[in-house]
Amino acid sequence: MNNRSFSIIGNKKTKKSVEKAASIIFTICAFFGVMAVFSISIYMIISGTPAIFEVGLKEIIFGTVWKPNAADPSFGIFYVILTSIVGTFMAILIGVPIGVMTAVFLAETAPKPLAAIVKPAVELLAGIPSVIYGLLGVLILNPLMYKLELAVFKDSPDHQFTGGSNLLSAVIVLAIMILPTVINISESAIRAVQKDYKHTSLALGATHIQTIFKVILPAAKSGIVTAIVLGVGRAIGEAMAISLVAGNGANIPLPFNSVRFLTTAVVSEMSYATDTHKRVLFTIGLILFIFIVVINLILNKVMKGGNDDAK
Repeated sequence: MNNRSFSIIGNKKTKKSVEKAASIIFTICAFFGVMAVFSISIYMIISGTPAIFEVGLKEIIFGTVWKPNAADPSFGIFYVILTSIVGTFMAILIGVPIGVMTAVFLAETAPKPLAAIVKPAVELLAGIPSVIYGLLGVLILNPLMYKLELAVFKDSPDHQFTGGSNLLSAVIVLAIMILPTVINISESAIRAVQKDYKHTSLALGATHIQTIFKVILPAAKSGIVTAIVLGVGRAIGEAMAISLVAGNGANIPLPFNSVRFLTTAVVSEMSYATDTHKRVLFTIGLILFIFIVVINLILNKVMKGGNDDAK
């Protein structure tokens, strides 16, 4: 009995058929990917621009009063935009150093038994729903922030107490939420650095720590920058957890003020918004979309610059 096996390179005709089929499949997948981005962009522009012509770009972007249901409605989101920028920056300022150092620990210095415990714990953080982070923030973080707020403003009769639902709580929650993204991608980038770099540095007399900071991390820069930018995207796009811990007030983003992010502004009011109010919420979504696009453009520029430097 003859045993016949199939091989995609068995003959010229089969090879051409497989190549053609694969090319068609790849083209279709690429087409759907491009169409998805294009469709989202067009939809956001179509939905977000009417309110700009109706209310005015200056009134929306630079207005500081948000009263969409008043007799004389105001749709200023300057404080909301500022809160998203300040809150995201502070979360990155806290989360990125911790995330990158944790990635270095897992990739370079952690004993294998300890790394086997820490790595699954980090992956578990990535799988926790955002609402759980918000609930933990309400139950644990907000009471602590309220005690700190009472201690700081105990002699201030003009301060409006938030019960711990303030910018600081939101920043801490965001910093924790971006950790899995920063850690996992940074660790992969560090592990992808050629071992020859490390061995050469050690052979020249550098210590392990010097090698990490002077050789390995610079070589993994593009991957770490990618991790940071994805962490920024996660922080800017988060809504559920922030809506639970930030207080949802359109105020200037000071540490102990109740604040509102761009995402929470949309989530909290879209269900009952009508007419101009609803159209302005779509404009907020358009602004958020533009933020993400700008971040990705910055990422591409930074990575291109890093590759040019490497050459």
